[in-house]
Amino acid sequence: MPKILIVEDNEMNRDMLSRRLERRGFEIIMAVDGAEGVAMARSEHPALILMDMSLPVMDGWTATRTLKDDPATRAIPVIGLTAHAMAGDREKCLEAGCDDYDTKPVEFARLMEKITARLNPTAS
Repeated sequence: MPKILIVEDNEMNRDMLSRRLERRGFEIIMAVDGAEGVAMARSEHPALILMDMSLPVMDGWTATRTLKDDPATRAIPVIGLTAHAMAGDREKCLEAGCDDYDTKPVEFARLMEKITARLNPTAS
């Protein structure tokens, strides 16, 4: 199964996402800040990244831009996750380079649809 990198500083969110995704057969790797997320994406080459946008050290906006500017990681789909569900936030995530966006608290069924769509872009 595909490897998913979860970049999330909140331990409860990491735990919930990792357990639910592992039950669906995904291999999960985790980072707790944007800088660690960028480093892990470069070394681990995940199939997809779930990127919290409000992170310490390097925020998700900067981490996503860094990944999308790097030819080695540019093609990895990034789904931005944010509790900031205000007007313009989706556009801000897409502008930063996210391939998709979802709000927190995570509605897992909706997130799974987005993950599946990004991992299988020709399926439908």
